Amino acid sequence: MPTEAEAETELAAVLRSRGLRMTAQRQLVLEAVRALGHATPERIHERIRGQVEGVNITTVYRTLDLLEELQLVSHTHLSHGAPTYHLSGDRGHAHLVCHRCGRITEVDPTMFAGVRREVADATGFVMDVGHVALFGTCAECLEKHA
Repeated sequence: MPTEAEAETELAAVLRSRGLRMTAQRQLVLEAVRALGHATPERIHERIRGQVEGVNITTVYRTLDLLEELQLVSHTHLSHGAPTYHLSGDRGHAHLVCHRCGRITEVDPTMFAGVRREVADATGFVMDVGHVALFGTCAECLEKHA
């Protein structure tokens, strides 16, 4: 994972290559996504409001859309609410979401290779498990409620 300085330089370079300029709002949103790991636009807004003028929830949504278009962030739907944003990486990951405590655990999508193959063999459908969310109960919650 790049440092904040490296990410800022990367963001500036990507923006310049598209004829866009670096703004404090864009940098703050990207930094918030990095710091929070998985966050809704509302959580990102809570983290950065007051740090620079002109950052309202609409600005956060627009900035997230731009950062996703630039392939710097990705979103996943981890519940029925707003999408959750995280930094884009060179590999995908599946999200294991605990119904009880809300913990989100990332796992390598290759864990699902057998399931992908079985579904493809049975239906001809090829699943993309790069950014999937699976719901269940984490080990700690199972232990607490045993």
